[in-house]
Amino acid sequence: MKIFTIIYSSIILTVFHNLFEKKPLDESIADGKELYNDFCSQCHLTDGKGVKGVYPPLANSDFLLDVEKTINSIKYGLKGPIIVNGEKYNSIMISQGLDDEEISDVVNYILNSWGNTSANIVTEEMVSAVR
Repeated sequence: MKIFTIIYSSIILTVFHNLFEKKPLDESIADGKELYNDFCSQCHLTDGKGVKGVYPPLANSDFLLDVEKTINSIKYGLKGPIIVNGEKYNSIMISQGLDDEEISDVVNYILNSWGNTSANIVTEEMVSAVR
């Protein structure tokens, strides 16, 4: 009976550890790239440069410096004028219906692509905290 209890406890601990383990940044970026290509590249293009005057660039974008605003715009969409790299944009970006983990992956990909760099990982918990 003791052996069964030990084995059962080990299995339960392993399952819980795997469920709540943080995703490594490189895995998040890889997942984010796939999501970006599926949901974002149609407007912001595969190189992240966007379309001047219509869809703002994500490559070397000063807008991305405010990570909470970036998360909010992906999570809830964005409407109204914004300034990106000194240029005004006034398009509508609708929410793509991504869940919090998918949003964190996309943000990690964007923050680490096309000349953007971020030392911090955006987590699912950070995304869920944005209201």
